[in-house]
Amino acid sequence: MPTARDALLDAAHAALGSRPWPAVRMVDVAAVAGVSRQTLYNEFGSKDGLARALVRRAADAYLAGVERALGTAGGTGDRLAATAAWTVRATRTDDLLRGLLTGCWEDRLPRPAHRARPAGSPLPSQRSAEAGPPTPAELLGQVRDRAVAVLDGGRPPHDPAALAVTCELALRLALSYALVPPQPGAAGDGVPLVREVVERTADSAA
Repeated sequence: MPTARDALLDAAHAALGSRPWPAVRMVDVAAVAGVSRQTLYNEFGSKDGLARALVRRAADAYLAGVERALGTAGGTGDRLAATAAWTVRATRTDDLLRGLLTGCWEDRLPRPAHRARPAGSPLPSQRSAEAGPPTPAELLGQVRDRAVAVLDGGRPPHDPAALAVTCELALRLALSYALVPPQPGAAGDGVPLVREVVERTADSAA
């Protein structure tokens, strides 16, 4: 059974499907979630706090998908191609994620300000979103570092810098399709080209 926090985030995300974020009212989000408006404010503090949590959740869902893609059977090229393909698909279906990864936000979307977490002041788990979502560079760096850690684990020593470049290239190539999508109906929708380039680059760096 979803928690009140999950229900509120689901309601806020659903509201974005019918109206722009500036027109989304806290009282309506609370009503759809089946909780009081006070519960909503207790959980998120403000509408901006709700926006930060909503965008943070999109980032977390994307990173979970990255972990699954990196766990795909196969070599370096296969795993990076799977990660790139997931990135292309996810940014095509999730406007919040596309804004997170590219920094290109539509006016209708929430765009919470990035807030750095104060050093030495860990936040309670229920307030983990208060620091705001990662910047595009931070999110790309997180994915690159996770990919390097997975792909380099248990292998003979290779040039870690070259592997990091390969991982970042895969991501940046995938993000180019988020910024400039292929024409509707294009063969393969861009993913086969991502796979081919990633595999060739990965093989040359191995």
